Formats: sequence, C-alpha cells, structure tokens
Amino acid sequence: MAQLIHEMRVKQQTTLTPRLQQSVKLLQMSTLDFSREVAEAIANNPFLDEEDGQQSDDAGSKAPDASQVSDEQIPEQPGEVSSSSEAGETSEYENVVTEEYDASVENSTTYSGDYPTSRNNDQPETDIGQWARSDTSLQDALRSDLCSYQLSDRDRCLIELIIEALDTDGYLRIPMEELLQPGQMEPMPLDGEWEMALKLVQHLGAPGIGARDLQECLILQLKALPTETEYRELAIRIITDALDRLGRCDYPGLARTLNVEEPDIHQACLLIRSLEPRPGARFSSVDPSCYVVPDVYVRKVGHLWVAVPNDSATPRARLNTVYTQLFRQTRYDDRPLMAQALQEARWLMRSLEQRSNTIARVAQAIVARQQTFFDYGDVALRPMMLSEIAEELGMHESTVSRATSNKYLASPRGIFEFKYFFSRELSTQSGGTCSAVAVRALIQEMIEAEDPNEPLSDVMLAQRLAQEGVQVARRTVSKYRAQIKFPPAEQRRRPTAAV
Repeated sequence: MAQLIHEMRVKQQTTLTPRLQQSVKLLQMSTLDFSREVAEAIANNPFLDEEDGQQSDDAGSKAPDASQVSDEQIPEQPGEVSSSSEAGETSEYENVVTEEYDASVENSTTYSGDYPTSRNNDQPETDIGQWARSDTSLQDALRSDLCSYQLSDRDRCLIELIIEALDTDGYLRIPMEELLQPGQMEPMPLDGEWEMALKLVQHLGAPGIGARDLQECLILQLKALPTETEYRELAIRIITDALDRLGRCDYPGLARTLNVEEPDIHQACLLIRSLEPRPGARFSSVDPSCYVVPDVYVRKVGHLWVAVPNDSATPRARLNTVYTQLFRQTRYDDRPLMAQALQEARWLMRSLEQRSNTIARVAQAIVARQQTFFDYGDVALRPMMLSEIAEELGMHESTVSRATSNKYLASPRGIFEFKYFFSRELSTQSGGTCSAVAVRALIQEMIEAEDPNEPLSDVMLAQRLAQEGVQVARRTVSKYRAQIKFPPAEQRRRPTAAV
C-alpha cells in the first residue's frame, strides 16, 4: 500500500514554453548580444527581413530629442495614478510635457554621435575615412624607432622578441631566457646578448619602457633626467634602498635609514611622485568590445527628467509579407519546416516588442524615482530595491533583474548601468534613509577636500558622516573607501616642501 501511494505521488514543477524561454533569453541579453542574435535570426529565417534603414540610420547619428517623447513614454511619479487607469486625470509629467515641451525642444542640443557632422561634397554619405582612425601601439612605436639603428639580423631578432613581450604598461615581465625555446636560434643567445638587446629597447621609447619591475622603471626615468636635477641622486637612493618605506609615506623612517634631513626626503619624494609608473599606458588602445550602447536616453523636459528609448540601438526586423502571403496560399501540412520557420518568426517579433516595452517601462520607473540624482549627482541617489520596481510595474522581481542586467542609460551625467541605481539603504539620525552610493560620494568629497598634510582617518570620516546625520561604522567606511579606490590615510599623506 505504501509503495502504491509513493508511485501515485504528484510531482509539481514549472516548465517554460519555448516561446517564454526565448523571451527570457532575449531580455537578459546586452544590446550588442541582442543585435547579433536578431541579425543571425534574420539571416537564417526566410520569413524575416531587416527594416529599411533610412529612418534608423538618421536616428543612429544622434540621440532622440524631446520631440520623440510620447505620453506613453513618460514615467509616472511613485505613488501617482497613470492616465490610463483613471480617465480624465493627467499626471504631473503629462502636464509639464504639454505646457513646456516647445521651449525644451528649442533649447535642447542633440548628440551627433561618433560620426562627422559635415562631409565634403565630393565624398559619399557613408565615407568611413572621415571618422575611422588607426591607433599606434607601443610595439609599433618602438619598431619605428628601431629603423634608425644598423643592427645584425641576430641582434634585431632578439630586440624584436623583447619588444613583442612588453605588456600594456611597458614592462618586460617575462624572463628573457623564456622568450626563445631551445633550438630556435643557434647558437642560443648568452645572458650578455639579452642584456644588450634590453638596454637598446630601454633607449628606444619613453624612459622606463622595458623595465622589469617598478623599481627599475623609476630608476630608468630618474637616470634620464639631467644630471644637475636637484635631489635626483637622493631619489635614486630612496628607490634603491627603501622603496617599501616610500610606499608607506614613512618620511621619518626614510630620513633615519638614509641619514638625510627630513626636508630633503620630502623634496626627493616630490620628484619621485612626478614620474610615470606605467610608461606604456599612453599607447594602450580601447578594446572596441568594451563600448556601451545605451538602451535609453535621459532628457529633461520642463523640470522633470524622462527616459526616451534608443530605438536605433537595435536592429529592426519585420515579417517578409511576400513569402508569408505565398505560404498562406499553400498547404501547411505539406511544408512542416516552413510552417515552423514562420511560427518562429512570429514568436521573435512578439519577443522583440515585449523586450523593448519591458526595458522602456523599467527605465521610466527608475528615472521617475531618481529625479534628484540627475539634478545633483551621486549624493542625491535614493535607495531603491528591485522589488519596489517589480511591485510598481506588476512584474516578477526576476524579470526586473533581467531587464536591468547589461542595460545602460545615457544622461548628461554620464552613462550608467540600470543596476547602478539599485543601492541598499542606510539609516540617518532624522529617521530617514540614504543610499550606500550617496555615502560613498560623501566620503569621496571629504577625502578630496581634506588637507593633504593631515588626511582624514576612517574614524574621522565616520565622525564627519555622523555630523551629516549618517550613522556608519568605521569598518563600513573602510570598505566604502576601498571601493572608491582611495588608500588609507597614512598612504594619502603628501610630502611637504621644505621651508
């Protein structure tokens, strides 16, 4: 009997339909991944075509202006009732846009994008040569300098190996003996040959290029200075014998170790701080894959901020009406693969529309709640949770999470990921709340305004935050300070010039 009951036990589980799986997959994609997915679907499905690009091309070179804001695109203020739910009532947003729209459009400026705003008359409209450019890498610059030297093939080969092994900072972090495998060169180069090749590389580019560590990099730069440079020799001694004390800003310890007056130590440290610890960084090019395409633009209409979808950011697909009509005139049962392709095309069209609407609604809700942020910056960011947006829009929290992952908005204050606006709340003495982002912004302002000779410790920062009404523990201040990449107080202390 027990076995029979066990076999008859009902098991309940949730199964996503293929259409729902597709919607979830598209929603959580970034704009670049989504564009590739849609382009691949258009290429593989005969019932899908890309929309004519005249309108999207025009929009692609500039951000949408306020004239593109419709009543449906304007977010509601938290706690207000939308016009669709109560006929005859108009929200504050709608009143503002109706009354002050024309003046806002006249005074607004549009973003022309990365493309040239003017073209020569003798060149086509899509002349890529007007905006494309070529970056010079560190290796290319060194090889260009190497052309002026007369070298043997063997020496040039060793130098080329060293140049190719330099990292983006300009350092040679790979042991030179590992640059060649046994048998690749006969006879194998001796240590002296490697050193000679490295010395030449270090003379090719900016001082410090080809260094094997920070100490060597700084010493190379100091030795490249004129010999009459004041405190040059003392700076070399500091880097050679007491670099660790320099990192801790232990000026009394440096004076004792080197048997030098402390004012002279301060002057030498000022000279060291003027050096470049990453001499090859200026050649570093930006990886195109790290560019961000905003999903929405945030514009001010009247005295309120609104979110406008960036329709030009994603490819537009449409059903091929000719193929669809021809297929309808045939017998579906005779062509199951074509029927499946048509069904998938229709699913994709619905998924595209649903994704666009979901992202737009989430963006509008975020902007409506963060009006003060766009006016005053991080210090005015309100604490906000995913559950609040989900409850307001009648969505599941997981849907809001997917709609905010890898999605970005562009505003006059910069480009931000949607998730940037979701921050946990901290209590204030007045009984209110503030966001963790706002607290980090306050800490940054305090550190940037501090006296470099008397930097603020974490305890002092916590005390000043308490004076502002924000109760934060010292360890929390330490964590936030590290997140905004500020070192402890003793490492922020600056050397003072001798009187």
